[in-house]
Amino acid sequence: MNANTYCIIMAGGIGTRFWPMSRNHKPKQFLDILNVGKTLLQQTFERIQLHTNLSNIYVVTHHSYIGLVQEQIPELPKDQILLEPFGRNTAPCIAYGLFKINKKNPNANVVVCPADHLITNEQKYAQTIQKAIDVAEKNPCLITMGIQPNHPNTGYGYIQYIQKQSKEGVYKVKTFTEKPNMELAKVFIQSGDFLWNSGIFIANIRSWLQAFKQYLPEMHASFESISHKLGTKLEPELIHTVYQQCLNISIDNGVMEHADNVYVIPVDFGWSDLGTWNALHEHLPQDEKHNTTIGSILMYDTENTLICTNHKEKLIVAEGLKDMLIIEYDNAILICRKSAEQQIRQIVNEIKSLNKSEYL
Repeated sequence: MNANTYCIIMAGGIGTRFWPMSRNHKPKQFLDILNVGKTLLQQTFERIQLHTNLSNIYVVTHHSYIGLVQEQIPELPKDQILLEPFGRNTAPCIAYGLFKINKKNPNANVVVCPADHLITNEQKYAQTIQKAIDVAEKNPCLITMGIQPNHPNTGYGYIQYIQKQSKEGVYKVKTFTEKPNMELAKVFIQSGDFLWNSGIFIANIRSWLQAFKQYLPEMHASFESISHKLGTKLEPELIHTVYQQCLNISIDNGVMEHADNVYVIPVDFGWSDLGTWNALHEHLPQDEKHNTTIGSILMYDTENTLICTNHKEKLIVAEGLKDMLIIEYDNAILICRKSAEQQIRQIVNEIKSLNKSEYL
């Protein structure tokens, strides 16, 4: 195991599209949504340890979630839990982790990954990550993992790669497009030379910091100005100030879409970002009519439907349903057509505008 391999786990998201299970006080990365006895964060943490040491793992999360991280990963030292004062998307999150790691080891190779994704073939995952680390250590490049798409999806970023430009299975990226509309997603799928962006990135820390300096110079300068104070008692206050200065921007929009040294490894290790209820439905056991149930459920003349409840004392009976989502969790129930699940974010915003925070 390479002592220079580090990892940043991004665990600060709210998981709006998984409402009503994912709530402000306990988002989906802290939930056992796969019903396997471990939360998504715990599964990610265990997977990361296949290729790095405990002392090299950093979790970046919202300050209000520190208790959840400590409860679910008690072995992680407190100074390796980096607390964001408020959400500013993934670019500041990654920058925070990078500057923290750079102070500790300027030769680090850094893997960045979300806390809430599913990977079923962990052995193949570990082998692919190691392959990317070996390339990134020797070359000034940013590497991502690309998933072969099987349908047009507006929830993913798309990577167009040059199939003729390959070095040991690592391909030069031609374009990087973050979450296109449906018409463009269909064009991408039909072309055959696009992959879904998995959100997993690997690069040597020098390549990472150079990319931030070139494409997000103000953000880079803000973090660099406080880097000598990281690890001191002043860190929380300084980070709060820096975050106020940072753009609210993803690493995809801020860096990957602009950089000319991005490479991709096409992978097949059973990945899903579990970004929606439909995605979860695909990865849970289904009956002969493609129905999935969690809790006490009876179904009649129903197909391709997901019904979930966390109320063990309640029985849900469904009849005559097709292509539906029914999610009962705590004090809220979602009843939604599967084809309309992208509207869940809008629904949550509407609940917020009505000042009904008790349901969020």
